[in-house]
Amino acid sequence: MKRRILLQFWSAFVPCSSQNKDAVQLTLEQIDVIKRLVEKYPQYFQMATSVTDILEAHNARPRRIASLIGIEGGHSIANSLGILRSYYQLGVRYMTLTHTCNTPWADSSNEPAAANGLTEFGEKVVKEMNRLGMLVDLSHVGENTTRAAIRLSKAPVIFSHSSVYSLCAHKRNVPDDIIQSLKTNGGLIMVNFFPDFVKCSPNATISDVAEHFHYIKTMIGADYVGIGGDFDGVNRVPRGLEDVSRYPQLFAELLRSGQWTVQELKNLAGLNMLRVMRQVEKVRDDMRTNGVEPEEHPDSPTDNGNCTSNAFFQDFV
Repeated sequence: MKRRILLQFWSAFVPCSSQNKDAVQLTLEQIDVIKRLVEKYPQYFQMATSVTDILEAHNARPRRIASLIGIEGGHSIANSLGILRSYYQLGVRYMTLTHTCNTPWADSSNEPAAANGLTEFGEKVVKEMNRLGMLVDLSHVGENTTRAAIRLSKAPVIFSHSSVYSLCAHKRNVPDDIIQSLKTNGGLIMVNFFPDFVKCSPNATISDVAEHFHYIKTMIGADYVGIGGDFDGVNRVPRGLEDVSRYPQLFAELLRSGQWTVQELKNLAGLNMLRVMRQVEKVRDDMRTNGVEPEEHPDSPTDNGNCTSNAFFQDFV
């Protein structure tokens, strides 16, 4: 069997209803599931936390799907930089700053803005992600929070599964000015296949999806676009893109348009993501070389309804 899918981010997703409750426990359990899945099928999967690991899985015989972990929603860190760092140690290599709910430090695209950007703690989250070498993911994130994160981040950011607002005016899609800023940042927008985001309609076709790729390439170039199909996160898909086995049809559609070279399609298929990951790793290494210390958080949001043991520890100060 020829394996065409060589890199997969597994999302350790927990719903927003877990915020201020058991989000951390549920996220840890999701990470455990991902690791057990990879361990159960070693002939197909190999855990990866770096570009080196990805290339190792690619060069293995038989080839294995390099499996990375992402967290979809900043509520999973429960307003703690220590928990963020612990996730990194467990192998997490991207985090979406929000899901469909605001956090106390960042706004979702799905709710009215509260932070209207990033709070001081939210800025520390982004800085710590840069220091760790964790990708900052801005899918689901409110526009002003997105702009603030791009301005602040020293490393390229990604949109792991978002499409173009100018082609479908959905709040989950990315406006032109933010797409433009990705070129300066060096980041990546990975096109989502969900018909509601592609066509603002329950139905879409492979040609409709291709238009989003064309639009981004025309605006900022082929080096800043990737594939964010979101097959496991949606209940409808475009005609002609029913599952990952249809990726070759998507590339054929793009090639037939005459707007893409073979090399540009290779970049789209994965080399762009490797380039972004290398830059994120370089920023991490440079910060370590320069002695940048972990962010502290005495100003961490505390009015979040969590049960805490702070009073207990204060008794011993």
